[in-house]
Amino acid sequence: MAPLDSNVRKLPEPAAPEPRIAPNNIEAEQALLGAILVNNDAYYRVSDFLKPEHFFDPTHQRLYGLVSELIRAGKLATPITLKTFLPTDTNIGGLNASQYLARLAAEATTVINATDYARTISDLSVRRDLIAIGEDMVNVAFDAPVDFAPREQIEDAERKLYEIAETGRFGKGFQIFKDALKTAVDMAANAFQRDGKLSGLATGLKDLDSKMGGLQSSDLIIVAGRPGMGKTALATNIAYNIAKAYRNELQPDGRYQTVNGGIVAFFSLEMSAEQLATRIIAERTGIPSSHIRRGGITEADFETIKDVSIELENLPFYVDETGGLAIAQLAARARRLKRQKGLDVLVIDYIQLLSGSQRKANESRVQEVTEITTGLKALAKELNVPIVALSQLSRQVENRDDKRPQLSDLRESGSIEQDADVVMFVYREEYYLSNKEPRPGSEEHLKWQTDMAMVHGKAEVIIGKQRHGPTGTVQLQFDAAVTRFGDLSPADHMPERLGE
Repeated sequence: MAPLDSNVRKLPEPAAPEPRIAPNNIEAEQALLGAILVNNDAYYRVSDFLKPEHFFDPTHQRLYGLVSELIRAGKLATPITLKTFLPTDTNIGGLNASQYLARLAAEATTVINATDYARTISDLSVRRDLIAIGEDMVNVAFDAPVDFAPREQIEDAERKLYEIAETGRFGKGFQIFKDALKTAVDMAANAFQRDGKLSGLATGLKDLDSKMGGLQSSDLIIVAGRPGMGKTALATNIAYNIAKAYRNELQPDGRYQTVNGGIVAFFSLEMSAEQLATRIIAERTGIPSSHIRRGGITEADFETIKDVSIELENLPFYVDETGGLAIAQLAARARRLKRQKGLDVLVIDYIQLLSGSQRKANESRVQEVTEITTGLKALAKELNVPIVALSQLSRQVENRDDKRPQLSDLRESGSIEQDADVVMFVYREEYYLSNKEPRPGSEEHLKWQTDMAMVHGKAEVIIGKQRHGPTGTVQLQFDAAVTRFGDLSPADHMPERLGE
């Protein structure tokens, strides 16, 4: 092969790109620190969200940390008191500690502007964190070991992003009482305009709504019961009714606001999405789900199922069937749905299938459930939506003659009862009576038939706790074949039990 002609000009090497400096605003950091040194009241305006690590300059990080320690200790933070804690040989841009602190105080912003400067500093810190996550994703993707699944990297990046999303928010802190009054009056006005005149989301069950005023925003609502009572059916019915009633309006800012019903997220940790869909189809068509699964349906039934499925297609009803979710994962997915699609109510089936952090799991199951329920209550407040969480009951119910549940029957009941705003128990006398059928033809059998006739197709929802309303029992109709709850006709109502 002939050598290259030495006269041929070589292409110039491409210039190396100049390194980019991470987003920062040193002047804003200096102005804020100066404002705090001149008037310590500026610190209280920003301390609830601004942390030392939000500053770009390491010296400023240290200065803000020292200021924080002094003020929290009840001492004055000024250039004079602060220089005591800095090394005498400190050199900041050619200035010693005393000179630099005096310069900060001389160029200070006013206390009024302190919050704006602090938010600028915090926002730039979030951007730097985003850059770090992006760089880390690239590096890990290039150098990932063989046994490191891409899904794990995605989940890790998603967790970090949501951590930033949450820590980057500014809390409201104290608000003047007239603002709270305005919110309360607005809620009353919305209730007057909403179907059923309820302050919360209508469940579609009138007797239950009249007792609770609907599902209230930021409430944690526990629906508990023994297996076979129909707690999943009740949650599914309520979720469908809310999604079916959904109606929104376009706001002046271009956003859509829910004015009736709501967008539903259903975390089905026990059943698959297909099983959940089959239940809803059975409830809407009146065709038992067992018939649908076995193919024991007629052509007319199939046409009915097809028509109902078309109706259900456009419901704002989102299902997550992932089993064994951690509370942190559930919260991240709920936040994502709220941002992308909107969210008005969250349903979880059921609490005991959620997991907490590994640390709490290693301590005890009670500690883990405490973490879960506390997390759910915090999530309800954060997203400002009601969370309906199902819960199992302990076996001690079965040992009593009267098997109606009580608050003490909740598994790990301390944390569940404490964190919940509402606790409802689903109870069906028919379920227990059907398992006690005496010998046919006997006198006991005649009495049993009479008792069965009285409770057939009926269920009780026992409200054992309600922070902003009465407790008591609501009688409902229940069709076990199609897992459908409904309102009882006045003639079918059973008398309230004593004490309610």
